[in-house]
Order: sequence, then structure tokens, then C-alpha cells
Amino acid sequence: MRAQSLPHSQSLVRPLVENLCAYVPGEQPKIKGLIKLNTNENPYPPSPKVIEAVKAAVDDRLRLYPNPTADLVRERLARLHGCRIENIIVGNGSDELLALATRGFVEPAVRGKAANSRSLIQFFTPSYSLYPVLASIHGAEVNPVPLAEDYSILIGTPQMPPCGADLRSAGSRNLRFRGHPPISEQSSGIPERTRKTWKSDAALTFITTPNAPSGRGYSTAELDALCQSHQGVIILDEAYVDFAHENAMSLALKYPHVIVARTFSKAYSLCFQRIGYFVGHPALIAALHKIRDSYNVNGLGQVAAAATLADLSYYRANFKRVIAARQRLTDELTQLGFAVAPSQTNFIFSKPPQFPAETWLQRLRDKKVLVRWFKQPEIKDFLRITIGTDAEADALLRAIRKIL
Repeated sequence: MRAQSLPHSQSLVRPLVENLCAYVPGEQPKIKGLIKLNTNENPYPPSPKVIEAVKAAVDDRLRLYPNPTADLVRERLARLHGCRIENIIVGNGSDELLALATRGFVEPAVRGKAANSRSLIQFFTPSYSLYPVLASIHGAEVNPVPLAEDYSILIGTPQMPPCGADLRSAGSRNLRFRGHPPISEQSSGIPERTRKTWKSDAALTFITTPNAPSGRGYSTAELDALCQSHQGVIILDEAYVDFAHENAMSLALKYPHVIVARTFSKAYSLCFQRIGYFVGHPALIAALHKIRDSYNVNGLGQVAAAATLADLSYYRANFKRVIAARQRLTDELTQLGFAVAPSQTNFIFSKPPQFPAETWLQRLRDKKVLVRWFKQPEIKDFLRITIGTDAEADALLRAIRKIL
């Protein structure tokens, strides 16, 4: 029977959802032989011990529910970070926990009433494009605050105190990338007249550190200065921190309003299993436990995460390999005329020569190399390139030389 369409005057879907712009993940290739450097996956497989543990768990346990609070994983994480199990919640990827935070710490905005801090979600731009989507889903107000032209934070420093301060205009600055003349770029696609000021009382603030998509790292000292003067909840999203010079985990144990988000996807090669976690004050973590789905972390994922934490030396060796490959690719691309931003992640962000970045995206794809391009005005001239294996880097460089 043919499905009937709804009358134009009637909709079964909430207007908020109908008007929502959904998050767009990186392309998943359907063509054989494509080199996938577009989604920041780790180029190296999980530890053999992790694979063995997952295989051994494929038995009669599949008919049973998993541990509802992922206690073994939390216990091992607590030992790793020097905290208590009550400081930790594990989720179906860190994205689930970011969504829980919007539900747990932010009031939906009320139509027709003036915006207030309890309904405000704040984030820097450019950063993780999921944040505004989560705010829209929840019906919250947003406060996107532009980073400087070099993607540094312009607040929380002696030069720019955070409390309600206007941001310095980044448009008058020149951005210098590795081995390249200054590039004239606007710091944000947000028009000057509508740029936001930092709100220290925002209900929830997301800070991607190191930043994505730029790869820029932030010091613990500057993040500490920012957190000190804040009243609302701050989530330091450290998805890429294992490839950085330092981390801010200490701030989650120092301040009752600060949470650090981590994932097993990027550094620990477990994208397929979807495991993430928060570390924060027990009161905030307990609130999130109240609203998470029951059995939110699948059993095989728990097994994989626990086995990962028992074999960290394997992964730390891989971190060094990725960092070395990142330096090599930065050097090679710079010699080919790319402007490469300093990176503390497992990807690099660069402005290609001769052609627009969108053209490069397609020309590389024609040569079976996938990279990531974003159409937002402030970053449309750049490509984000995941650090792959040496062989994948060689293939990328060969393709680039042919295009040039």
C-alpha cells in the first residue's frame, strides 16, 4: 500500500526538529581503495590483547545485559587519573555524554521570554560542529564566541579578562602558519555586529582542547585562568589530548564546575565500539547518571575499554608514531606550498596553494584520497587531513604532486 502524505496543515513532527540542521559526519567511503584521511581515526589497530579480549567475550554473555554503570572501566580510569569512581561516568561515545550535559545542566529557552544564563550554551568558533546542534535539539540559546585569527583564546588572560569582556578584533591580525607568508583571513564567519562576548555565567560552556578543526593546543595555565572566573559548567573536550603537549585533567579535580571529556575513539582505536567518559565533581556526575539510558554502554565496548587500559604502553608507542608522522607531513606539505597550522592532534589543518580548498577536496578524491573540507566561511579555505600511516602519507603526497 502506498504511504499517505500528511496534509500541509498538519505535522506530527515538532517545529524545532523540522527546522533542525543535523550534524554532518565525515564521508564514509563506499568505493574500494579509497585512502580515508577525513575522520581522524587512528591509523593503527587496537592492541592484540584488546582484540583477544573482545573475541573471548563473544560467548553466552551476549544474551545478558552488561554492567549498567561500566564499573570495571570506571575503576581502571579512576586509578589512571588518581580520582574516585564517583568522579567518572562512561558513555556511548563522548557525544552521548555531551548530549546528556545539555539536558542535565541547561534549561530550554522559553519562547517569548528574554534569554537568561540558565538557557545559554557557549562555545568557541570554529570548533566541534556538534555543539550548536546539541543546543538546537535542546531548544537552548547559543553564544558562539570567535577565536583569534590564529585560533588562540582571547579571554582568560591578563590582556583580556573573561568576565563579560569584548573580544579583541582578530580581523586586524595576520595569521602566520608554518613556513608561509601571512594569510589575510577573517577570524570568524560571524559578522562583526553580531559577534558575541564571553559570558562567565553561561549554564554550559564547551571548549575543545586541543581545538578542532585547527589542531591548536591550549595550555593548562590559560584554561585554568578561564575556569577560575566562570560560574557555569565548563566541559573541556579533550578528544585529541593524547597527541598534545599537556592536558587539563587536573582542572576537573580542582574545580567543582569543570568536567573533562575523553574518548577511546581517537587515541585508542575504538571508534567502532563507541566509548567515551567524563571526569568531574561527583555531584555533576551523579546528575548525569540519573538521566543516562540504562545499559548505555554495550558489553563488548566495556570489555575493549578495560583491556585497553591494561595495555597502555602499546598505545603510548602509537602516539609517538602519530606525532612523528604529523611532523613529517607538516614539513612535506610546507615544502609543497601549503600553509600548515601548528597541530597538537592527530590531524593537520592547512591552506592549499593554487586552487580553492573545495577544488582540492574533489581532485584528491578523484585520486582516491579522502580529506575533510568544511563550508563554513571562516574555514572554507582550509583542508583537515588526518594523520595516517607512512604509506597513506606517501599516497597523499604523490596525489598532491600530480595535482600541482
